[in-house]
Amino acid sequence: MTADRLPVVFVHGLWLHADSWQPWVELFRDAGYDAQAPGWPGDSPTVEETRAHPDRVAGIGIDAVVEHYAGVLRGLGAPPVLVGHSFGGLIVQRLLGRDLAAAAVALDPAPIKGVLYLPPSSLRVASIALRNPANRGRAVALTREQFRYGFGNALPQRESDELYERWTIPSPGRPLFEAAAANLNPSSPAKVDTRNATRGPLLLTLGGKDHTVAPAIVRTTARLYRRSPAVTELRQYPDRGHSLGIDSGWRVVADDVLAWLKTQGF
Repeated sequence: MTADRLPVVFVHGLWLHADSWQPWVELFRDAGYDAQAPGWPGDSPTVEETRAHPDRVAGIGIDAVVEHYAGVLRGLGAPPVLVGHSFGGLIVQRLLGRDLAAAAVALDPAPIKGVLYLPPSSLRVASIALRNPANRGRAVALTREQFRYGFGNALPQRESDELYERWTIPSPGRPLFEAAAANLNPSSPAKVDTRNATRGPLLLTLGGKDHTVAPAIVRTTARLYRRSPAVTELRQYPDRGHSLGIDSGWRVVADDVLAWLKTQGF
C-alpha cells in the first residue's frame, strides 16, 4: 500500500475480466487512492489467457472467492474501500459484513440470501448455467447474443459487441447454483451479515434496465439492511443496464461513487 493513500479494491463479477476495471483504477489513483483490481482465483492475467484456460476457474464457488479477496485485504495494512459489480457486489458485501473493509460499493449486486423473488429476466440470464446441472463444476462462457441480453441491452448493438470482444471471459457456474439455492441452505455462501451494526457504510446501485440483476433484486437487498443502524444507501440509474460500470457512461457512475465516498469521510 502506498503511504497515506487509502486502498481501494475492485472486485469483478461473472463473465468480466478484472482488467475491465482499469479506467476506474486509473481514475481512483488520480483522485488520491491506492487502487487495484485483482482477479478471482483461477483467473489469468489477461483476457486472452483466461479464455484459453477456462478449466482454471471451473468449480470455484463464492466462499473460495471471498477467502481469496480476504487474503488480499489482510495484506494491505489498512481496511480498504471495496467496489464490486454483480457477483463482485455480493462478495464485497460479505467482506464488509465481516468488518474487513472500511466501506463498500455494490454495483448492481447479485442476490444475497433473503432475496426471494427473481424476475424473469434475471432467471433467463442465470439459466445460462442453471439449465445444465453439470455446469456447477464447469466454466461457462457467454455468447455474443447472451451478453447483449444480460449486459448490453441498454446500449447500441455496436457498443455491446465491442464490450463483449474486449472484456468477456468464461466464469465458474457454481456461484449461480449457490445463489439459486441460497434460501434453502442455512449456511449458504450467499448469506451476508446484514445486521452488523458496526460495519462501514454501504452504497448499492441499480440500473433500471438491468436484465441480469433486475431492479427489484437490489431494492430487496437494500430492505434486508433495515435492521442495521449502519449507513446503507441506494442509488438508481433508470436508463442503465448491467454494463453501467464498463460502458461509455461508466464515468458518471464512477464520479458518483467518488462523491459518495467523500461524503462518508473517505
